[in-house]
Amino acid sequence: MATPSSRLLFGTLPWYGLLIVLGAGLAIFLANREANRLQFPPEVMIDLSLWLLPCGILGARLYYVLFSWDTFADHPLSILYIWQGGLAIYGGIIFGFLTIWLFCKRKKLSLPRTLDVLIPGVALAQAIGRWGNYFNQEAFGLLLSGDSPFASFPLAVFITNDGLNKWHLATFFYESVWDFSVFLFLCWGRKHLFRKEGDPFFFYLFLYAAGRLVIENLRTDSLMAGSNLRVSQWLSVLLISGILIYYFQRYRKRKSIEKHQWFLFCVTMFFDILVLGFCAGGESLISIQPFTILLAGFSLWNIFILLFFYGRSSFSEVIYANHEA
Repeated sequence: MATPSSRLLFGTLPWYGLLIVLGAGLAIFLANREANRLQFPPEVMIDLSLWLLPCGILGARLYYVLFSWDTFADHPLSILYIWQGGLAIYGGIIFGFLTIWLFCKRKKLSLPRTLDVLIPGVALAQAIGRWGNYFNQEAFGLLLSGDSPFASFPLAVFITNDGLNKWHLATFFYESVWDFSVFLFLCWGRKHLFRKEGDPFFFYLFLYAAGRLVIENLRTDSLMAGSNLRVSQWLSVLLISGILIYYFQRYRKRKSIEKHQWFLFCVTMFFDILVLGFCAGGESLISIQPFTILLAGFSLWNIFILLFFYGRSSFSEVIYANHEA
């Protein structure tokens, strides 16, 4: 299991493509069921998926190609070979969001509500799709010594591509577990926590970014802007900071802010700026392991602060709990 026997399930059918289709199919099924529960127009999620899937894949590929152009410059036709890997989720999110916005505008649907219906399935699809990286032997992490306690599957994978033949951290597995945890949280929060349309979508972005920030630091194939800047880490910190500011402002409108709450928020913003700077050149100042621990603490702290300012919800406040089929 540490090394896949083949990229292909049988014939010319790649595991990577099959897992993406499986994840997308489950996401559509879950979204359609939730849309029916919330009394959306019949089959609207099926119609949306016919636009969303190709546009999301196109965005994910273009984003990857943009930050890996040296790989494709000599063979531009290889841009089309998506079955070999090379999809960046942030590009998929950006193009997917634009597609959903245009679709909702045309169909006169609530954009936040539509996003909330879709987003748990997206997290599940990511958790499944990450296993395509296992079969393609990509998106792995740092090299491990043979006697490392992490040098066993599934915490690590034995990479045989390009003659490496070494144990590496299974960062695709870590992200799959994190994405599945986000999926479970969103399903729970939809019935017990979220009070406004758009909250599941924002929580997804926040939690995904918090996990990706840490895991990205362990990867060896990050998309880079310059020599030190990992693009996904910067985007993650910006998402975390922006969403936290949004919920802090919402909290201020509901309650008066006490001095210790202002202090917590200001300290958090200070560390957000500090981590943003470190992501631009931190590896030259701090070795990889301490920096990863720092990022993990940063992410956990921001999750705590977000939940602190969001607060608890009574059953009557939970927007999606009162629409049982």
